Amino acid sequence: APIYATDSLHAAVVEVVALAGAKVRYTTIQNWSNNVYNLVTTRAHAYERSTVEWVDANTGSRLTMKYPAIYLRGEGATAEVISVAVAGKGQHQDTGAKAVHLAPNTTSRIVSKSVSKDGGRATYRGQLRVAPGATGVTASVRCDALMLDDQSRSDTYPYIDIQEDDTTMTHEATVGKVSADQVFYLMSRGLTENEATNLIV
Repeated sequence: APIYATDSLHAAVVEVVALAGAKVRYTTIQNWSNNVYNLVTTRAHAYERSTVEWVDANTGSRLTMKYPAIYLRGEGATAEVISVAVAGKGQHQDTGAKAVHLAPNTTSRIVSKSVSKDGGRATYRGQLRVAPGATGVTASVRCDALMLDDQSRSDTYPYIDIQEDDTTMTHEATVGKVSADQVFYLMSRGLTENEATNLIV
C-alpha cells in the first residue's frame, strides 16, 4: 500500500444480494498503509436456501472499522463470516460481523481471529440477532485473540439479541499469548525461536 504525505480516508460500501438457491462467496484482503483510516460499510442479503460466505482479512491502516452484516431473509438461508485481523504498532483493527436472522430455519456462523503485536489493538465488535418468528435458528460465534507482547490489547464486544425461544446458539471466546511451553517444544525439535513463534501464530 502506498504511503502518502498526509492521512488518508478509505470509505467503501459493499452490498451483496444472494437470491433463492444462490451461493455467493465474497473475499477481501486489505493491507493499507499505516496513515489510512479505513471505514467500510458492508452487507449481504440471503434469500431462500441461499448461502453467503464472507471472508474478510485486514492488516495495515491506522484504524479499520468493518463489520460485514448478513441479513438472512429467506427460509433455509445460511451465512458464514470469517474475519482475520492483524494489528501492529500504532494500529487499531476494529472488526467483526453481524448476522440478522429474519426467517425460520436459518443458520449462521461467525469466526473471528485476531493477532495484535508491537502495541497494536484488535477489537471484535459483533451482533447476532434473531427476530420474532425466526424459529429453528442455529447460530454460533467464535472469537480468538492472540497477543504477542505485553503492550498489545484485545477487546471483545459481542451483542446478542434473541427474540425467539426456538433457537440454538453458541458463543465462545479465547484471549491468550503464545505459549512458552509450545515454543520450547518446537525449539527442541530444531526450530529457531522465531520459526516456532511464526508456526504457532
